[in-house]
Amino acid sequence: MCSSKFFHILFLSCVFLITKTHELQTTQSLILLQLRKHLEYPTQLTNWENFNGDLCSISQNVHVTIKCEDDYITELKIMGDKLPKVSFFHGVAIQNQTLSESFSMDSLIVTLTRLTSLKVLSLVSLGIWGQLPDKIHRLNSLELLEMSSNFMFGSVPNGISRLQKLHTLTLDGNFFNESLPDHFFDSLSNLTVLSLKNNKLTGHFPDSISKIATITDVVLSHNQLSGKLPDLTTLLNLKLLDLRENHLDSELPLLPKSVTTALLSNNSFSGQIPEQFGQLDQLHQLDISSNALRGTPPSALFVLPNITYLNLASNMLSGSLPNTIKCGNKLGFVDISSNQFTGRLPSCLDTVSSNERVVKFTGNCLLVGQGNSKESDCKEGSVIKKPYWGKALWVLIVVICSVICSVSFAIVVLIIFRKRRRRSRETVPLQHTIPKVSEDRAPMEIASDARIVSEASEPGTQVSTSCRVFSIESLAEATCNFDQSTFLGEGSIGKVYKGRLENGSYVAIRSLSLFKRYSKRNLKVRLDLISKLQHPHLVSFLGYCIDDGGVEDSTSSKIFLVYEYISNGNFRAFLSDNGPERVLKWPDRLAVLIGVAKAVHFLHSGVIPASSSNRLKTNNILLDDYRIAKLSDYGMSVITEELDKLEAKGDGAWRLKKLADDVYDFGFILLEALLGPVVSGKGEAFLLNEMSSFGSQDGRQRIVDPVVLTTCSQESLSIVISITNKCISPEPANRPSFEDVLWNLQYAAQVQTTTDLDLKSDGASQC
Repeated sequence: MCSSKFFHILFLSCVFLITKTHELQTTQSLILLQLRKHLEYPTQLTNWENFNGDLCSISQNVHVTIKCEDDYITELKIMGDKLPKVSFFHGVAIQNQTLSESFSMDSLIVTLTRLTSLKVLSLVSLGIWGQLPDKIHRLNSLELLEMSSNFMFGSVPNGISRLQKLHTLTLDGNFFNESLPDHFFDSLSNLTVLSLKNNKLTGHFPDSISKIATITDVVLSHNQLSGKLPDLTTLLNLKLLDLRENHLDSELPLLPKSVTTALLSNNSFSGQIPEQFGQLDQLHQLDISSNALRGTPPSALFVLPNITYLNLASNMLSGSLPNTIKCGNKLGFVDISSNQFTGRLPSCLDTVSSNERVVKFTGNCLLVGQGNSKESDCKEGSVIKKPYWGKALWVLIVVICSVICSVSFAIVVLIIFRKRRRRSRETVPLQHTIPKVSEDRAPMEIASDARIVSEASEPGTQVSTSCRVFSIESLAEATCNFDQSTFLGEGSIGKVYKGRLENGSYVAIRSLSLFKRYSKRNLKVRLDLISKLQHPHLVSFLGYCIDDGGVEDSTSSKIFLVYEYISNGNFRAFLSDNGPERVLKWPDRLAVLIGVAKAVHFLHSGVIPASSSNRLKTNNILLDDYRIAKLSDYGMSVITEELDKLEAKGDGAWRLKKLADDVYDFGFILLEALLGPVVSGKGEAFLLNEMSSFGSQDGRQRIVDPVVLTTCSQESLSIVISITNKCISPEPANRPSFEDVLWNLQYAAQVQTTTDLDLKSDGASQC
């Protein structure tokens, strides 16, 4: 009797639990379906459609992650494809970029708050727009909140400050345009990562950040913050401080000894560099360039045991640097250019005596070398002081001339304005077309057609306005008359030599011969077009020399192209090198690939005309001393191909095919990064054959470079394999754009970083 009652109770309990679990699953699934509706059915959530089961068990993909505990959703990540492509957002929907006018931010957040156990929320590049409501504090279990690359504006809501479990807050790439209240961070005692870069934040840097003992990363770069910074030495766990591109105008703050990267460039910091900076033994990178700093920098900065990158350029630093400075063993890059330094350049910064580091020092009054024969072009006291009345007279003359010029200019502008107004209806809009290079066009007219598209140019992209013309004598002197000892090798086009210019800097000089195709003037125009291609991940083109013996009608010309010299080798050499100092782990390889993808994306969409056929190979990707990728051999189609043909009717499809060919070539760079040394000396057919092995886990274990397998996350690896497959599609129309390639690589890097942080916090070993 007792036994039957026991089984009866047990049966009822099981039925109750199953029913309850089903109700939970149904509720959670309905919330997700409602969320999908709010996000206007993004393609990334297509597999939710007509799915009748529990969404916690639905198959994951690279764009969507759902994790559950006890049938409650604890993690939700959705990565869309609506990247902001505008500089300013005015709070209204933008077709094909934001969600529609009917979208309600408030309804979205209310729906999310029904996921009461949510710990991780990541909604990236989904076109979400509006002001983030204060009621987000109802997600009181949140530990990570990321809503980057959307269209949120206004203020960062105070409700976030009530999320006491929050350890990561990332709202990069939005349009927040108000200040952060000083008390905002008082309650966020568990915060470790704060990233609000690329917004429009105003006001002062919140002092309350200095009270968060747990914080490791503070990233507020590319905003409009002003005022002074507090003493940050209380942040004992701080590793990364990135405040570039703001309006901060105090003296430099004291930093904690834990900091490894401090990026404070392009502000208005004044005063002297604190002596305390010379005690930051953990510091790897310090960039305080483009400020208003004065005085002489502490000598100890150059000797820090872990310093690798030191940028003090474009300040008002002065005085002489002691010749007794002994640079740190890891210091590989120093930039002290555009200051007011005098005296002799310290021997450890003299690239003549050492090739171990890159040093930039132009724009100072420094003596270089140890001999007495070299003299400074600007000595202290060389400027003769003129009487005060002379200065006053010149000031008066300048003021009078300025007034006359201003009035004259205003009159001319008024006349032009009236004429244009009468003809405004007949004006034809400027068309962005490929410039036709013809013999009867003036060089300056053609060169101006190489336009830079502002939206495609990322921060840091520089536009060269002119190109230096070298004499053949100066290049012969730089290379000891092109001696064999300076020969670096045969590139994909022409021979390459190493040279040293008069100012002591090293350059790479490419020599190539061209048969007669157009005049010397036309050739100069084309070379000037190449000079427009300036980007942080392109090897800088410095100038050229045309050697035709002075005969305009010669049948061929010898051209020398002068580039910056990158001494650390190419990507292929790094992939094939097993030395511990040169091994590239998976995050390192992703960084290289992203850098190259940014450069090619710029070549495709950042300039008009687009540069195609860019000879994308791993041995054309050079790595500087900080393993920053720089693409060489780009833009040669400007010289070696007839751009005039692009003007012909129907050649638009041909141009698109050329761009798709670059994507195809980049696919093989991705393959080499995945496979490593096994591909050394192998051809395209071998690589295509190995692609079939990626379909299974066993195949990946067999073919993928062990360095990759031991330092990657499977999700990050899968994203790159997927985009690689698309890049090497035999049909050009099926290949992705470089914008898509770049997006996928950045997403793979983001996934990898998240995995690394999770493993670090769990104390686990890498995959």
